[in-house]
Amino acid sequence: MTVSRFAALCLGGLGLCLAGGAQAAGSGYHVIDRIAGPDGGWDYVRVDARNNRVLLTHGGSVMAIDLATKAVSSFAPGQRLHDAMPVNGGAEVLVTDGGSNTVVFVDAKTGKPVATVSAGKGPDSAAFEPKTGLALVMDHAGQMTLIDPKAHKVEGAIDVGGALEAAATDGSGKAFVNVEDKNEVVAVDVAGRKVLAHYPLAGCDGPTGVAYDAADKELIIACDGATEVVDARSGKVLQTLATGKGADGVAFDAKRKMAFVPSGRGGTLSVIAFAGGKGTVVDTVPTQVSARTIGLDERTGRVYLPAAKYEPAAAGRRPAATPGSFQVLVVGK
Repeated sequence: MTVSRFAALCLGGLGLCLAGGAQAAGSGYHVIDRIAGPDGGWDYVRVDARNNRVLLTHGGSVMAIDLATKAVSSFAPGQRLHDAMPVNGGAEVLVTDGGSNTVVFVDAKTGKPVATVSAGKGPDSAAFEPKTGLALVMDHAGQMTLIDPKAHKVEGAIDVGGALEAAATDGSGKAFVNVEDKNEVVAVDVAGRKVLAHYPLAGCDGPTGVAYDAADKELIIACDGATEVVDARSGKVLQTLATGKGADGVAFDAKRKMAFVPSGRGGTLSVIAFAGGKGTVVDTVPTQVSARTIGLDERTGRVYLPAAKYEPAAAGRRPAATPGSFQVLVVGK
């Protein structure tokens, strides 16, 4: 997500980010816990199942939450971190550093650097393509860098074009990456190192998060104020569902056939149930303004959303976070 879009989350009539309620919603999903952490900005969040923890890029390092003890620690210091993705069976973590234009591999248990490789300009999100065994690193300059996570080696790059956000893979060699400034998703042949098609997303402003539903061969794409369901084979928009403003991610629970789209500006979480390839918004769960990124624990069905409170914004300046207010919300049943 761009800095300007992030800043807009907490700008408005009140110029203040307020906490949402934690009461149970109609679907049964609600905020069941809040785990405090150190102050600082954040971006993507993931669940590292092998090591039973949550990972998120936070401030100048990667923050880890032990899910058994709720203990918080940090590792992999960097300049402007965006994503921390477990690789190599969870033995290492791939960290994108937009400040140094690098990807850093660190040992998952010790947090010590293992290797550093160059990436594109401002590497942001990452994804893993299982057929080729390559890690995909997207940047806002329009390049997808292909990296062999075992050899710690760049294997090539694909020029997609535009401000790239998150990508999802279908398990058969294809990737689908959102282009935020063009309101489209691009289908990519990873093995063939080429772009296959550009799918325009009518009714979608600023696509960010994307998930792939393997059962129905559909993409679930989070936009600003809407979520689109797209046929991954043809690019046809099948549905446009009204969801909250300020989304910067989506989580799809394939086991429970549920998708979750956070609203960083509205302080809510849209819960979408899927049946027969069709999605229905079944709940809008109060969370907290600024909770815009999301990580899913496929084992439990719980999702994790970083958030903080913000002070009123001064004229021409970004709002400042209230000291001591950062926390990770846990939403479940």
